[in-house]
Amino acid sequence: MRALPLAPARWAAALKREWLLYHLGDPRFRFMWAPAPEDEWVALDCETTGLNVRTDSIIAIGAVRIRGNRILTSECLQLLVRPEKRVSADSVRIHRLREQDVAHGLSADEAVMQLMHFIGSRPLVGYYLAFDLAMINRVLFPLLGMGLPQPKIEVSALYHDYKYRQLPLHARAGSSIDLRFDHLMKDLDLPLWPSHDALNDAIMAALAFLKLKQVGKR
Repeated sequence: MRALPLAPARWAAALKREWLLYHLGDPRFRFMWAPAPEDEWVALDCETTGLNVRTDSIIAIGAVRIRGNRILTSECLQLLVRPEKRVSADSVRIHRLREQDVAHGLSADEAVMQLMHFIGSRPLVGYYLAFDLAMINRVLFPLLGMGLPQPKIEVSALYHDYKYRQLPLHARAGSSIDLRFDHLMKDLDLPLWPSHDALNDAIMAALAFLKLKQVGKR
């Protein structure tokens, strides 16, 4: 019996997967392309010495697994990372991590290795996730020749679409939706914990993701 041909989107995804695996710098990490556990995600956040993805460094990583409609706080990752550059007073005021707090942290390579094993092949969830991934992928590229391959889910985009659908048709053109995290959490009636703590921020992003999944089904 002949196998049915793959749909174009699935064929393209399979082809991309094989191309990435062929170019993978370290075959030990093929597990990131395995089928993801059903109905599981990982919410992720990083704290950094600044906002320049080329010159600043990661100083903390927080991640937590999501399964179904539950946030598995018993399955979380909280890492301090030894930065490549000094921690400025301005950044300490934001994340409250001093140079002595991270001096004995993991190297960036070690931290990202632990993160990859924690994530596995699960899709990633975050708030303005592109920045966190840019910082992580800068560390990963010399090791793998590529960045994290998992599907990405941006909480601010989910929230934008949710609010946009609530607008009357005549008000949609040129509408502006407040995507600030504190506003988003308050509007979704979710707890706002002290921010700029990597694990706190990952858990709050997970809460927002689950709430937006729920309201999106109504």
